Amino acid sequence: MIDITSSGAERIAWAARSMPVLRKISERLSTEGSLAGLRVGISLVLEPKTANLVLALRDAGAEVVVHCGASSTDQNVVEALRGMGFRVFADSSASDAEDVQLAREFLETGLDILVDDGASVTRLAHREYPELVAKMIGAAEETTSGVRPLKVMHEEGALRLPVIAVNDSAAKYLFDNIYGTGQSCVLAFLDITNLQLAGRHVVVVGYGWVGMGVARFAAALGARVIVSEIDPIRALRAMHDGYEVMAFREAAPRAEVVFSATGLADAVTEEHVEALPDGAFLCTAGGGAFEMPMEYLYGLGRSRSVRPAVDAYTTRGGRTVHVISDGDCLNCADAEGNPIEVMDLSLSLQALAVERLAHEAADWEPGVYDLPVDIENEVARIRLEAAGGSLEPLTDRQREAARAW
Repeated sequence: MIDITSSGAERIAWAARSMPVLRKISERLSTEGSLAGLRVGISLVLEPKTANLVLALRDAGAEVVVHCGASSTDQNVVEALRGMGFRVFADSSASDAEDVQLAREFLETGLDILVDDGASVTRLAHREYPELVAKMIGAAEETTSGVRPLKVMHEEGALRLPVIAVNDSAAKYLFDNIYGTGQSCVLAFLDITNLQLAGRHVVVVGYGWVGMGVARFAAALGARVIVSEIDPIRALRAMHDGYEVMAFREAAPRAEVVFSATGLADAVTEEHVEALPDGAFLCTAGGGAFEMPMEYLYGLGRSRSVRPAVDAYTTRGGRTVHVISDGDCLNCADAEGNPIEVMDLSLSLQALAVERLAHEAADWEPGVYDLPVDIENEVARIRLEAAGGSLEPLTDRQREAARAW
């Protein structure tokens, strides 16, 4: 029998080998003990890379508790962290209702700082635990789909704590979203299906940072990429990047593979699905099953599992449509997630966001805050130096020129 605790620990150690930025930041935080006495909750995709953030924050003096939804939970990592003494509120076999209960138990530990993904726990806390929110220092948000509702909450006066939008940092979206999610979602599709993209029409719905990455990697593998967008500037950028651009309703009959990369609910509708060609594939990249018309698909009747993580549905028009990972983000649900080196950047940004919240956020008003530029620059500089790179120093004359008018 395989010891999954040992297996999880080995994979956590493997990831740590390629995370030089987090390692250096962890060494400083550990020396300073800057998080001593704080309880930090981590609610991110639970896999080996995230576990290294958990360990880094623990070494900085924090008590760290962990949560994740079932579809994004690596059970080996859960058991490994529990074996190290952490409280982990996650189960890869949990139902939706059980997931929510685990999130409640996670919140009931009484968090000082929350690191969230999709703002799901932040919103749950505001709905059901306002007294706990009132005691929290702040939160940090990892994703586009999480930052959007938090900004709406703030506009409506409903947000009750300061949140750092880590996702909106250039050091995050220019690397994690484009290179990380783009690569991992496309490669996850290839691994899950054992097919190729060369020659296939691939429709990328949404040309934000994730959509750009998906389109780039799909095209590099020979796909004929079509981009669907609601924003005219992003659509124009997609055209300048060399892709066909058309409304999804027009592209759907040609769409052999669909990657929804919007972070918005109902990006793919029943009408889109009914227009797809026979044998088409539906995938969510970077978001969640809320982007897909899952209730409509379930209502079509019993699905057929044709491969692990691939379910076939018969549309009302009699065509077969394949859904990957039950509509969840395929790179997290059924693959290894983003590359280690890319997540080293994002998780390092989260570690420094937690540090900044711990030191300063007690004086901040509720709202959504940008990640400070000095944090972005620190992470970028450490990564560059770890790769053997260096920066050109600014001369006195250049400083004078920069300030001249």
